[in-house]
Amino acid sequence: MPTRQQICGIVSKKLTSAAPLLKRKRAVIGMDGFVDLIIDVVDKRAKFSEYNRVDTIAQMGQKIVAAAGKSANFELVVKKRKLGGNGPIYADALAIAGMDIDYIGSLGLPSADPVFADFGKRARLFSICESGFTDALEFSDGKLMLGKITQLSGVNWHSLIKHVGIERFVAMCERADLIAMNNWTMLPELGDIWKHVLADVLPLLTKRDRMIFIDLADPAKRSQADLLAALATLSQMQQFANVTLGLNLQESTLVAQALNVPPASDDPVQIQKTASAIREKMAIACVIVHPLGGAGAADADGTAWLDGPYVRQPNLSTGAGDNFNAGFCLGRMAGCNLSESLCCGVSTSGYYVRNAASPTAIDLAKFVANLPSPEA
Repeated sequence: MPTRQQICGIVSKKLTSAAPLLKRKRAVIGMDGFVDLIIDVVDKRAKFSEYNRVDTIAQMGQKIVAAAGKSANFELVVKKRKLGGNGPIYADALAIAGMDIDYIGSLGLPSADPVFADFGKRARLFSICESGFTDALEFSDGKLMLGKITQLSGVNWHSLIKHVGIERFVAMCERADLIAMNNWTMLPELGDIWKHVLADVLPLLTKRDRMIFIDLADPAKRSQADLLAALATLSQMQQFANVTLGLNLQESTLVAQALNVPPASDDPVQIQKTASAIREKMAIACVIVHPLGGAGAADADGTAWLDGPYVRQPNLSTGAGDNFNAGFCLGRMAGCNLSESLCCGVSTSGYYVRNAASPTAIDLAKFVANLPSPEA
């Protein structure tokens, strides 16, 4: 088994070689779209231009609990207004890396919200309903995503066909090397879209090496019956394409419990075992589990783990998981094996949280060549 350093060297060379060819790799991605506000919660303020933020989620929780039976005022400082949603962040990262992207989702009507303007310069956008909105409260140990999703009822098969057209949608998928349909949890009709794609689109496509990537996006609020039905649909898609399911550690626990397989802990060996068990139970091509410190995965060739370049004080954490997913898929498009694709994933995420931006393929190749060790 190659060392982490050896894997990084291989990946850097593969990305450098693949960079000028990535524009030939096409992807159809959807289906959500959010306007994200990146927010600090003020702990103490000395004057208008200076404040100390609430540093951890635990501290925020203590403040909320202390307000029970009373009242409290929490001052929010909006640091940035940016495009949001699992799909747009993931798709934009792939577009920045150099891939050819068609994006379908809730970007705003009658035209996309201005927050998606730069994304629209890098990809072809098809909006099917109004955007959602998220207040992303950021802390040093994680983030609290406060979503407003009423508008997302418009993410459904009827709206997709109305605004895109079935013939054009099928043609997009026919050209695609990668099809991704993310954020099942917050899109109640996405499961129905998956069923239509399974019945009305995938059987029409030419048989070739094609990847389907799915990010459920924290299914805790959905029933186990709904989750099992969604997973069953993904299993059926495997007959038409190579299905990859991307999970963070919490999501992997919920999926493992639903499938009655042992859940993962923070231990890399156990994470690989859980990824393998989920993959075998679902009978799909690949399962990824990515906690904060690294990532593990399983495919038909076995399992792999790679330590990430964890940083204690990120410049931006919202979207790190979506950038990991984009990096992993980029690795697959560049011809990387499982451990090399994990390297692309953790490195893309590591670059993003340090620079508050996604890397081009060449930027990523340079970063991977000297991938930092994880901070304690």
